[in-house]
Amino acid sequence: MALIYVMDPMCSWCYAFQPHLRELISRLKPGIKILCYMGGLAPDSDKPMPDELQQAIARTWHDIEERTDAQFNHEFWQKCQPRRSTYPACRAVISAELISTGSGMLMAEAIQRAYYREARNPSDLSVLAELAEEVGLSPKRFTNQMYGEKTAQILFEDLSYCQDQGIQGYPFLGLETPKGLSVICAGYCGQDQLLQRCSSLQLI
Repeated sequence: MALIYVMDPMCSWCYAFQPHLRELISRLKPGIKILCYMGGLAPDSDKPMPDELQQAIARTWHDIEERTDAQFNHEFWQKCQPRRSTYPACRAVISAELISTGSGMLMAEAIQRAYYREARNPSDLSVLAELAEEVGLSPKRFTNQMYGEKTAQILFEDLSYCQDQGIQGYPFLGLETPKGLSVICAGYCGQDQLLQRCSSLQLI
């Protein structure tokens, strides 16, 4: 039995959901594993994020703060040059996991912390390399892995999986069953509701 988790490290709702996922993981029955896929919200681009999109995302951060316990450093919009691409951050999570099993989740959380709390830009390779070192990885090995064929292949497979399953809203959590993928949440879900749904499925 496996839980399917689809996220993007630069998805602000995924950031708000991360503590709930951690709590769920701590309560899962033995033998239940979580398979994590990258959603890839925006493909590679060096172009600055348009002002209108910056304003829309900034408003979303405020909305999330009002609805959840998540906190944001709004200085990001003044300190950094936002770019729309999230593929580098997705590759970073994949690369970390390929280098050391279990480091993918640590990298995802490090990206979220840097982006949302520390106003550091995870669209920059230099920032991602710094975060790799912070989670205990070699920055040089990490950078090489970022551009490796295996990383590119896994990201392509992740994106294809999401497309094949019709997964669009993140964070997404589902239960893999013989009949297919059963949706637990498609989009943000509060901790109590998440645990209640998983309890009804006898996962905790």
